[in-house]
Amino acid sequence: MVGAPATADAVNRARLMPSLRVGLHIVLVDGRPVSPPAQVLDLVDKSGCFRNDMARASFRIFVDPKVRQQISIEITSQFEAFMATGLQLDHVDCHKHWQLHPTIARLILEIGRRYGMKALRIPAEPHSVLRIIEEQISSPLSPVIAAFAGLLRVRVHRYRLCVPDRVFGLAWSGAMTETRLAGLLAHLRDGITEIYCHPATSNSFDGAVPGYRYADELAALVSPGIIAAVAAAGIRRIGYSDLAANNTVISA
Repeated sequence: MVGAPATADAVNRARLMPSLRVGLHIVLVDGRPVSPPAQVLDLVDKSGCFRNDMARASFRIFVDPKVRQQISIEITSQFEAFMATGLQLDHVDCHKHWQLHPTIARLILEIGRRYGMKALRIPAEPHSVLRIIEEQISSPLSPVIAAFAGLLRVRVHRYRLCVPDRVFGLAWSGAMTETRLAGLLAHLRDGITEIYCHPATSNSFDGAVPGYRYADELAALVSPGIIAAVAAAGIRRIGYSDLAANNTVISA
């Protein structure tokens, strides 16, 4: 999140870890714009923060050319801000998966191409795998969202970008515990799988989502049992840049 308060600190830490793959998390809700407020007046409220009514905003993006132009300005500003860090752009995704919006997706693809974007997350989570691990689970993917994910996959394939075969983290967002992570690792299919988490050393900090188990997710990621399971299964841990370096285009 290039417009977040701790961006400078995060960039400094990333520079100390050259093997770390860092992506651009485009924010168009729950935050402040990177662009000058006067250029994105229809995207923000009186306090200068992005409007959080995503349903209404999604409709306005569809029908109002002025709003679409401001979205384009802000996405461009965020790509510019990432490039200014000097870090290699590993991948791109969007806060609250708003890249599923067809107009936002088109703008990200068009603008991202100018900045060397090589990978984009498509939040398509196989519910059948989740139910093997926990029988009583509801999928957050409605038929409409699933359809948008399928459409995005087709568009991304046309741009020859790297995308995963599947993504895990939606249903268990903020609750990717060691048991759940171990279950996913035990049932991985061949191909490219992205498992995303929200690790932190504490569950209480400025901006924390109520109910998210940040510390449990961090504990899961560094668990000796999880590390051993990855090694035993012969799972290769990579970033999207590693796929792009081999000219690999993933499309399930």
